[in-house]
Order: sequence, then C-alpha cells, then structure tokens
Amino acid sequence: MMFSTRSRLEESRVGWNALPKALRFAIFAIIGFLLILMLTLLGVFNREPMMPAPPQLLTEPFLQLPTANSVQVVWFTEFAGSQHAVTYGAGLKQTAIASTVKLSRTREDRESHVGAQAETGQYQNIKLRDIWRHEAKVTGLSAGVRVPYRVSSVREDGTTFSSGEYTLASLPESGTPLKILLTSDHQLKPMTAANLQKVVETVGRVDGVFFAGDLINIPDRASEWFDDNRGGAFFPCLQGRAKYEIAKTVYRGGAIAQYAPIFPAIGNHEVMGRYGSGDSLGEEFENSIPRAIAKKLYPEQTETQTEQWLKDRSFNTNTYEEIFTLPETSPGGKTYYAITFGDVRLVVLYVTNMWRSYNLTPDVRGKYQERQQDLDRPETWGYGQVIFGEIAQGSPQYNWLEAELKSQEFQQAKYKIVMFHHPPHSLGDNIVPAYTDPVQIRDRATDGSLEAVRYEYPRAADYIIRDVVPLLETAGVQLVFYGHSHLWNRFISNNGTHFLETSNVGNTYGAAVGNKRRKVPPGNNKDYVALGNPNGLEPIVPTIAPLRGEDDKPQPYIASNDITVFSIFNTATGTISSYRFDTRSPGSDVVKFDEFAL
Repeated sequence: MMFSTRSRLEESRVGWNALPKALRFAIFAIIGFLLILMLTLLGVFNREPMMPAPPQLLTEPFLQLPTANSVQVVWFTEFAGSQHAVTYGAGLKQTAIASTVKLSRTREDRESHVGAQAETGQYQNIKLRDIWRHEAKVTGLSAGVRVPYRVSSVREDGTTFSSGEYTLASLPESGTPLKILLTSDHQLKPMTAANLQKVVETVGRVDGVFFAGDLINIPDRASEWFDDNRGGAFFPCLQGRAKYEIAKTVYRGGAIAQYAPIFPAIGNHEVMGRYGSGDSLGEEFENSIPRAIAKKLYPEQTETQTEQWLKDRSFNTNTYEEIFTLPETSPGGKTYYAITFGDVRLVVLYVTNMWRSYNLTPDVRGKYQERQQDLDRPETWGYGQVIFGEIAQGSPQYNWLEAELKSQEFQQAKYKIVMFHHPPHSLGDNIVPAYTDPVQIRDRATDGSLEAVRYEYPRAADYIIRDVVPLLETAGVQLVFYGHSHLWNRFISNNGTHFLETSNVGNTYGAAVGNKRRKVPPGNNKDYVALGNPNGLEPIVPTIAPLRGEDDKPQPYIASNDITVFSIFNTATGTISSYRFDTRSPGSDVVKFDEFAL
C-alpha cells in the first residue's frame, strides 16, 4: 500500500514538472488569490459588526472651590446617566454622590470642528448639543494632605465609565508653599498644548491656576471646551489629553486641572452676544449691545424684562457661569469674587469689553464707527467697544472692590493679587482705545440726514487707569495680573506695584514698538497712542535671558508666534518666574528668562 501511494506521488510530481513553467506559476497565483478571497470572506461574515466607539467621559475631573475641609469635583458627559460619583481616600472606599445639571446653551454650528466635521458637515445650522455637568463635594479633608480620587458615571444601558486616578486637596493654609500657574488667552491657539505640557515638564504639579480670561473663542460652542477635532480644546489641553502637532511633534498639554483648582476671570471671549441673533455662533458672539440700548429697543416689553430676558438681548456669560463653580462673594456672583488661597488673597474682577475691528472702511462695524449701510437701522448697530464689566467709580463692582480692599482677609494676606482681563499697561494692540464707554457722535449733512455714526474714547476717562489703579496701589496690591494682547511684558509703578501680562501662550498680534504701530484713527495722538505703553510706565527688560532684537538689544517683551511663555508664582520665595519655549526646536530646553519678587 505504501509503495502504491509513493508511486502515485512520484507520477504526480513527474506530471507537474512536465507542465510549462509559466502555467505552473499561473496556477500558483490563482490558488493564492482564491485562498486570500476565502479568508477575507470568512472574516467578513464571522466578524462582529463594527460599532462606533462607546461614549466616554467628556472630560477628566477638575477641581473647583476648595474650602478648609472640602473641594468640589466636576466632570462632563454626553449622556444623562445615573450614579455619578467620586470615590476617594485610602483604597477609594469613600463615596461622594454628584448632582447633575444639563448645560443650557452649549451648541454647535457650521464653523464647529467636531467629530468628522471641519468647516462643513453635520452641523449646518446652530444646534443644541446635549452635555451634562456632574459635581460632587468631597468632604472630611485635612489641610496639607493629598487624597486619591476617581470619578465614574453609569450610562443608561448600565455601562460604567471611569476617569483616571488623581489626587485632590482642601484649601491650603497660610504658610503652605505653593506653585501657581499664571496664564490666559488659550483660545485653542496653536502653541497652547505645547505651553501647558512644558509647564508640567518644567515645574511638575502646580497647586493652583490663576487664569486671566479668554479661555476659548466662542463660549457657547461646546467643542471648543471639550473636543475640538483639531486637538487643542480647553479641557484636553489642561488635562494632558490634547493632540496638537507643531513641527512634526505632537503636544498633549499638561495634567493640571485634575490636581489644581482653576480660578478664572472673564475675558471678552467668555461673553456671548444677543441670543439667537445670528445664523452662526460667531455672528451671535459678535452681536453684543449695551443693556441700556436693549431696554430702549424693546420698550413695549418693559413689564416682562427679567434679568435673563435683558441678558439675552444684550450679552451674557451663561455658559461660563454654568461650567465653573466659583466663590460668590460679591453682588456680581461668579463674575467677580475674592478668595484666600494659602498666603494669597486673590481678587478677581470683571473688567473686559467687546473687541471690535479697528478698520475704518465704510462697510465695517467697528470700534470707531457703524457701517454706512446700517445708519438708518439702530437695531443693527454695534455701539462701539461695549463695556461688559462696569468698574467706574461708583459702580457696584467698584464699591465692592473698595470694601474688599479694606477687609481683614485682604489686609492680613501676605500676597495681594488682583486679576482681570483688560490691560492697564501694555505694549500690545488691545490697550487702545481706552477702557471707557464709547462717546457716540452723529455726523449730519446740512439737510439733517445722518452721514456717519462715530465713537470716541477719551483716554483721560479710562476707568482702569483713572479709577481702579490708584485704588489698588493705595491698598498695597503687589501684583496686577492680566492678559488680552497675547504677549509677555511687565511694568512696575513708582510705589512698587507690579503689572504682569503673560498671555503669549498660543499666538500674538505683536508689540507696538519700532516699526510696528497700532492701527489707530488719524489726527488724535492724545487719545490713540500708536507706539509704546499709552499709560506711561516703561516696560522692564527681563532680568535673566531676554530675547534680542535685530539690533542685538534686549527686548522688554516677548511677542512671537513660535515662542510660547508661561509664568509661575512660587509663594515660598515670593518670586514670579517666567519661562519660554521655542516650538520650532522641539528638543530645545525651556528657558527661564525673567524673575522678580513681590
């Protein structure tokens, strides 16, 4: 039997070898193709159907409003779910149940970068996006003791989603050495993720974040907070979950907010305009008008003008206020407040206004004019650079500030810091025109017809310089911290108050020095200063490693679209150190370029 089988095999081999070589190759190819096809079909028919990735937590947790023995833990999901909780302590055996609310104004539109959408896609019109906020209060904490924690949420189908494990702490006591990040103007700008990644790589875990406004661009656009598909949304950057590429290097941001509470100020980009007034969220954002004008535009509804009704027809900070849990120590609620954080008394003011274009062409609704085509339609006017945060002497916020500066908490603090968005001293563009209510001027022809509507901003009426700064300097404020112009520069007054603008985290609009002049109306050099700091103080050259200009002279500022800057306040030494990183050289060192003591 074996002999017979061997004979048949030998015969087959002889017969195969007798075939032409080309034919043998073709048969091999056909067999191989059929085998691959069979395996592919088997895989298709036997594989589980591909499903989209299940929804996860929309953010990792972040910390808010610490007290002497507690801290608030906040996170977001895209499902209402149930059993939202924080587990914490040794072995994560303690539980704090979260309360849940749905954000009321988070939306997307055709300009959103979300999911598969770039400029066009699933959101052609403005559409509400369902997002839920969960907040739990972790209690029973001891001063100076960090405690592990994790959050979890259960989806409607019973699936549980959990965060990573982090640590939290209660409000630091006086005398506790702290490292506090001073930052602003993230706005999904190109270098933000790199900036925050370098913070963690350079100084390690920080203990708090003082954020001087402009967290995002359009405050009601949900993806800018949570999941913009370009990789640089607000929470991912502050939680080490970003994905932004520069010079073939991907930056992840820094795991900061999971460990350190954020104390923000309102910038102009936290304020939405008239609700439902545009075809896109950008148009709605741009469409702010003064509250007094809104009242006049709707006189027939005077009896029904609730506070929210009026905000919807002028401007509002609804989404900002819904996202953050902040001290409500003032008549302004979350818009301005004060808190003691270790050795620091932090006073946060609502000092910002509507940014409008400086362009003077007739078709522009800008800082200095209304559009020609709108002259007979006052309801479409922009009313100039509208002030959102009233701070003039005698205003409710000014009166509150005056009382706060006399308070025991403020007087006894080792470090007294005031933070707001709009610059009192700057080389940047956005300090001009002055922070004052626009003075409307109506130019008329000889027949009485309206030829132009213009706005002037007298520099002598700047509320920050005229009213606020003297109050702060008299009270012994050591640092005024702000942003808005996307650069780094600092100043010091004759009585020793420091002014720091450290907002060059993602891009810049330049400094008004040398040949770079601000675009200002012609013929009024008194009110509209084209070069330098219009409010008198000279910028200070960095003390350690200043950048040098083309003339090889040290520059008293950093305004770069390649070099990003961050600043750290070390309360143990009372020093504020500023660092820079050149994103053009991913392997380069972070450079400490300036340091000063309060």
